[in-house]
Amino acid sequence: MKVEKFQFERGSLQDQQLMHLYRSMLYPRMIEEKMLRLLRQGRISKWFSGIGQEAIAVGVTEALRSDEYIFPLHRNLGVFTSRQMPLTRLFAQWQGKADGYSKGRERSFHFGNKAYHIVGMISHLGPQLTLANGTALASRLNGSGKVSVAFTGEGGTSEGDFHEALNLASVWKLPVIFIIENNGYGLSTPVAEQYACKSLADRGQGYGMEAITIDGNNILEVYHTVRRIAQEIRNDPHPVLIECMTFRMRGHEEASGTKYVPQQLLEHWAKRDPLLQYESWLTSEGILGGELKENLYEEFKASIQHDVEEVFTWPEVKASVQTEMNDVFAPYEYAEVSNSEDYSEPIRYIDAIRDGLMQAMMHHKDLVLIGQDIAEYGGVFKITEGFVEKFGKERVRNTPICESALIGCGLGLSIEGFKSMVEMQFADFVSCGFNQIVNNLAKLHYRWGEKADVVVRLPCGAGTQAGPFHSQTNEAWFAHVPGLKIVYPSSPMDAKGLLLTAFDDPNPVLFFEHKALYRSVEGQVPQGYYRIPFGKARIVREGSACTLITYGLGVSWAESVVQELGVDAEIIDLRTLVPLDTATILDSIRKTSRVLILHEDTLFGGLGAEISALITENVFEYLDAPVMRCASLDTAVPFCAPLEEQFLAKSRLRGSLSGLLAY
Repeated sequence: MKVEKFQFERGSLQDQQLMHLYRSMLYPRMIEEKMLRLLRQGRISKWFSGIGQEAIAVGVTEALRSDEYIFPLHRNLGVFTSRQMPLTRLFAQWQGKADGYSKGRERSFHFGNKAYHIVGMISHLGPQLTLANGTALASRLNGSGKVSVAFTGEGGTSEGDFHEALNLASVWKLPVIFIIENNGYGLSTPVAEQYACKSLADRGQGYGMEAITIDGNNILEVYHTVRRIAQEIRNDPHPVLIECMTFRMRGHEEASGTKYVPQQLLEHWAKRDPLLQYESWLTSEGILGGELKENLYEEFKASIQHDVEEVFTWPEVKASVQTEMNDVFAPYEYAEVSNSEDYSEPIRYIDAIRDGLMQAMMHHKDLVLIGQDIAEYGGVFKITEGFVEKFGKERVRNTPICESALIGCGLGLSIEGFKSMVEMQFADFVSCGFNQIVNNLAKLHYRWGEKADVVVRLPCGAGTQAGPFHSQTNEAWFAHVPGLKIVYPSSPMDAKGLLLTAFDDPNPVLFFEHKALYRSVEGQVPQGYYRIPFGKARIVREGSACTLITYGLGVSWAESVVQELGVDAEIIDLRTLVPLDTATILDSIRKTSRVLILHEDTLFGGLGAEISALITENVFEYLDAPVMRCASLDTAVPFCAPLEEQFLAKSRLRGSLSGLLAY
């Protein structure tokens, strides 16, 4: 087959550098060929091939500094090998071995490693683009002058995260290079069925950024382009979109095959093989001789064979429940910090949260606040009013409406050593960032040991006639997901102390704040910096007739009804839902023998069901009545006052409590 000649421009590159690029492409190609043989032999189970796309992964990586973050996809083996990650560890990762980068918890390239400044993807396409915004923002904040690079395929450009990431990067002028590997197919869907624009690079213009299309199979064109742009945006930060035209010569993964690809298309791109084209040019330039080429092939073949066979002998993972549970969260040793002698005059719940944020910003110089309208405007609830004047716009950042991109950016900041707070304007809107929370924040430490030092604040709850989309209390959505800590304070004292603990804890924390409490509840609060531990409930009122377990606005409801009925009830304010203070719950029921669980969330699938099961499994013999629940109706939150009052659990609390005592 005749090979079409590329136009290679060496520029200022010396022969040694040109050969380095060749070696950097040849090595992952030969690893891939070995993997395909192992797959046919049944010695490995799956492989996503990047054969034919090596020039992009290698060219991009070699054009960057080694301390600049790359966010690759699962077809970018050349990124990992160009960063000198040992093949033994990589193969152990692919085989799910104990000494892989994720301890057998992930396969393929779904992992990261900060030592190599690589953050792998998750299977959901797009989120990695928003994380690159976070590391790029960190570069601007700490003055390191580093670029971040995020890969996506042409299929991933249809995802919302792609558009959110590009828009945010452009608005904030972040030093990010977005690489589109346009390889012709999203699994089996050709580009004609994926987008209608002439060129994907055209999309960059809509976001006000430089965007170009290059030949992704020409290693020198990729290298020179990325090197030039990287140098430009280190000195003058702004994002750039590069569409690299290439082709996927193998299936989406090997089991998919390529029967859907016309044979003439495969033949056309086979002539444009990036390795063979570059090899031919090096030979014609007298840089690569036959003996040198043969020696390189033999060298790589032997080293790959040695490394792979060695890893086959490495131990498999030994399953340990304790190890698995220990790695869900990053280690955190709570340290008591109290300021109990210096109390303020009674302040409102909202003012306590504001004070907590202020204290956190002063205590953590690396804390960045991100959210819609939180800067000069001070947020829709005015909690951050005046923060810009005190801390500056670099740390108190207004954002476009792009919840997923904000959470991803917060996570990227965390990877670079910053702390971040992402404010949801209303808790209801967190659904637009759901994937980032449950699949990125929650799983990151368990997957590859990296912390997710992000606090998401969620103004929530009904009782303000705000209707179905501004009134939900959706904590149960997230309590089911391992890796998230969930806080839901009911008093000004707890709101401030728990918020300060949330910022101290290196794990992702969802901090629910009930809007109806903002200006209706007051209490004395220590004026300085203090913490309240997670996983420790507060006994609001001691009693012996029954136990009433609740949190958030439910605490006020419970106090009111217990006083009205004159019931000697013990009221427990959970304060944190994850971790949950099971000891206080069970000890109280051993004393009272009756329990009612109250929450504002709807009944079916709410936290009450989980707590009920916990009680039944552990202290069933102490119960003198069934565990009862009181929750809101299983409908959306209605708007008008009579319907909202009927919806809320408060309207049924008296009856539920009376029924429990009468059983």
